[in-house]
Formats: sequence, C-alpha cells, structure tokens
Amino acid sequence: MEILNEENIKSQMRKGVLEYCILSILRKGDSYVSPLIMQLKQAKMIVVEGTLYPLLARQKNQGLLSYRWEESPSGPPRKYYSLTDKGRKALEVMDEAWQDVVKTVDLIKTGI
Repeated sequence: MEILNEENIKSQMRKGVLEYCILSILRKGDSYVSPLIMQLKQAKMIVVEGTLYPLLARQKNQGLLSYRWEESPSGPPRKYYSLTDKGRKALEVMDEAWQDVVKTVDLIKTGI
C-alpha cells in the first residue's frame, strides 16, 4: 500500500487557495512581490517568485488586480499591485465560498 506524501498533500491544498490568499492580502493594502511572498511564507503558504508572478499576471488579466510602478529607495522601481473593484467583488464571492467549504468539510468530518 502506498503511503501518502504529506508535503505533496499540503502543497496541493495550498495551490488551491493561493489565489484567494493573494487577494486577501491585497485587501489590506497595495503591495509589491517581496512583501507578498514574506506574508505568504509567514502563514506557511510557501511560495517562490516563480510561482507568484504567473498568478499575479493571471489575476491582472482577469481584471482582479491593477498595478503601478513606484521608485524604490534602493534598487529598481517596484511594481505595486492593488485590488480593482472587480477584484473586491471576486474576493467577497471567494470569502462566501470559503466559508461554505469549511462548513461542508466540518459537517463531513463530524458526521452529518
């Protein structure tokens, strides 16, 4: 019998909610990639830049995010991401969906 790979299971579950987490962080304020990665890592949502950039690009293309360039006190200019109105509405839907998923899983775990 094959033993489940705990890290693979956690990784797959994280990938499923990563886009939701990004929007949730940006709800609190605009950010560039380094602080986003730091917050995700602090929350144990281990992410590398190579994973984050395609997600941010997809969310921007979907109209959920916008960005602006700002000069940096040290180094090159930084791309700051922010939620659009569409992104805020999508996040509200995701919040509701997340609560539904949590309730459903809890019901299943505890018995219906």
